[in-house]
Amino acid sequence: MNRYYVDLHIHIGRTWTGKPVKITGAKSLTFTNIIEHARHEKGLNMVGIIDCHSPEVILEMESLIQSGEISEHPDGGLIFGDLTVIPGSELEIYDEQSNGPIHLLVYFANLTIMREFSSWLSGHLKNIQLSSQRIYVTGLELQKKAKDLGGIFIPAHVFTPFKSLYGKGVNKSLSEVLDPDLIDGIELGLSSDTYMADQLGELHRYTFVTNSDAHSLAKIAREYQVIAMKEPTFLELQKALKGEDDRHIIANYGLDPLLGKYHKTVCAECLNPLNYDDQQCKLCGKDKIIKGVADRIIELKTADINPNGRPPYVHQVPLEFIPGLGPRALEKLVNHFGSEMAILHEVPYEALAEVVPIKIADLIMKAREGKINLAAGGGGKYGKIAD
Repeated sequence: MNRYYVDLHIHIGRTWTGKPVKITGAKSLTFTNIIEHARHEKGLNMVGIIDCHSPEVILEMESLIQSGEISEHPDGGLIFGDLTVIPGSELEIYDEQSNGPIHLLVYFANLTIMREFSSWLSGHLKNIQLSSQRIYVTGLELQKKAKDLGGIFIPAHVFTPFKSLYGKGVNKSLSEVLDPDLIDGIELGLSSDTYMADQLGELHRYTFVTNSDAHSLAKIAREYQVIAMKEPTFLELQKALKGEDDRHIIANYGLDPLLGKYHKTVCAECLNPLNYDDQQCKLCGKDKIIKGVADRIIELKTADINPNGRPPYVHQVPLEFIPGLGPRALEKLVNHFGSEMAILHEVPYEALAEVVPIKIADLIMKAREGKINLAAGGGGKYGKIAD
């Protein structure tokens, strides 16, 4: 069995003709730029690009297949050298069963199926060109359609305060809006980790995935996983999510939850940190509160013991969070050592110190070893290294 670096949640900002897809995504996030950056700069082996339902994105993929730059694997996935692309889509439901909007991820084996799914979607949303659109069907209907097409279904960033399953979507249980048996995995999001999520007993049955939700090239692989598969294909990914035939998640690599934008509860007006039971900000007096992921999980807690066999969750600080490591220094490191994955996991201290200042090399090693001090984020503001 082989080891592969995988990030399954990357947005497309613009089509190849410049039309917007993810409005908040960088203009440089075209399909072609993503696969080149993920392969050559990040060192990933598999990526999920989750705006592939957009018709112009489909045209770009078709053009790359016709030119021979990418090819379709018989077991699913688009092959670009040693990188495999899993085409997917992020959609928003807000049906009668939910308390608020919920983002959901679906993935399909090939372009033919994605084209069929896009055609179906066009009859159930307002703008098929754009990312993360509200789909006017129930969560159960979306699950059924995904499964009818042989797809993978994963609720996205499930604890974030806005547009997520547990953030506002349900009162207590995912079964309020979804069929538990038609879920292939749970995406944790940047403000939680395995140990936090497993306080919900109903999640013990699912594989956890850690993805970047990248809105720029730099954000790709800020969270990812290492997966044991025979080869990087859609079929092998399906097996890994189910834990079949020795395919499995080896480890989840993600932000320490303190670095996430929504870890702690804060005042929505001034971002002053608040206690769990505060009803009003003691600093500015406003009563609008953004509940942090940590406090929301306390509300939902049903379990004390983590399930056996859960892969380790490695708290990792992305290189862009390292103070003093600007774009030029990072480019220098990548050019010297080949990829960000190599820098994060493999390059010894002595070699790092030959390329960047000792202070930066020290911080990279401390981050690798989990020995770095952090200040918590909240209310949409990232945490930071406190050293």
